[in-house]
Amino acid sequence: MSAEPDPDLQLEIAYILLIDVVGYSKLLVNEQIELMQELNRIVRGAECFRAAEGAGKLIRVPTGDGMALLFFRSPEQPVQCAAEISQALKEHRHIQVRMGIHSGPVKQVTDVNDRLNVAGAGFNVAQRVLDCGDAGHILLSQHLADDLAQYRYWQPSLHDLGAWEVKHGLRLNLVNLYKEGLGNPAIPAKLKRGPRWKKGGTPVRPVRPLRRVKFALVAALLLAALAVTGSILIFFHRTSSTPGAGAGISVPEKSIAILPFDNLSDDKQNAYFTDGVQDEILTDLARVADLRVISRTSVMQYRSSATRNLRQIAKELGVAHILEGTVQRFGNQVRVSAQLIDARTDTHVWAERYDRDLADVYVGSARIRTLRSGQGFNDARR
Repeated sequence: MSAEPDPDLQLEIAYILLIDVVGYSKLLVNEQIELMQELNRIVRGAECFRAAEGAGKLIRVPTGDGMALLFFRSPEQPVQCAAEISQALKEHRHIQVRMGIHSGPVKQVTDVNDRLNVAGAGFNVAQRVLDCGDAGHILLSQHLADDLAQYRYWQPSLHDLGAWEVKHGLRLNLVNLYKEGLGNPAIPAKLKRGPRWKKGGTPVRPVRPLRRVKFALVAALLLAALAVTGSILIFFHRTSSTPGAGAGISVPEKSIAILPFDNLSDDKQNAYFTDGVQDEILTDLARVADLRVISRTSVMQYRSSATRNLRQIAKELGVAHILEGTVQRFGNQVRVSAQLIDARTDTHVWAERYDRDLADVYVGSARIRTLRSGQGFNDARR
């Protein structure tokens, strides 16, 4: 008979950034105190840090000669925070740090001082990732890098270091995050002298962004996003370009804000795929010269559907139309629902649901390139 699950072992997936000061133990005590105070100020000043803390979605844990920051919204958060901190440290050359990033299960616990702490496999693996780096390195586990590779901005900066054997015989696939002005492109010294899991050199190559299952999911969402884009363009193609009558405010008729889509899937880790749908629609629409499209940065503040007042949002952004929607995955099915709203009158222009079967979207790379090139929504415009 199997053992009953422990009701107190409530794990949650965290996106973990570990920061460690290099050469900390060699400093005098007063130098250690001053350095940590300065580093704390820099970290607290990072925009991503403040946003997560303000939303109540951040756990901070001191680690002696560094700190752990646990985010819970997307795999991009710890990486963006690492980039901001790294940029700020350029003005503080005497502070040398290394960073390790991983996502995995953790549990919040109380330490001997009755303060919040964390434990779990996710935290342990993040520590192994950090331990492999030198000053300036931003190392990622392959697990988190696979998720981050879905973001066009980060994918070119991910470089595979291969599989390595670390503490306790753990096999760890490492990825080095670097580009011009960010990170350390050198092979970590520990990896040069440590045992590789597979024999060979230490090639540095771009991370492949998609595995087979993820490729199917991304392709399905891409197809649905293009269908949404096509419907919007058909609507605006038939719409007069003259300003419409609204609540006493004249705004361009051909103007739209694409709000963040809501993730209705049971697996909350699919949230970044949901963000991808919004990204695809926004990017495609932004190519249309006579259509005013609000930037992603401006609309992200309206992520929470519980606080959305469409008329107020449209007024603040200066648009006539709002697109909102949801993404849901159940089994091998993906459903994207979208609705276009005339925010001036708070009425639906159209609403549609797009169902895609993952088994039917294992399309070739040429087809995906055609979709991404914009041929799909160009056809819709015609």
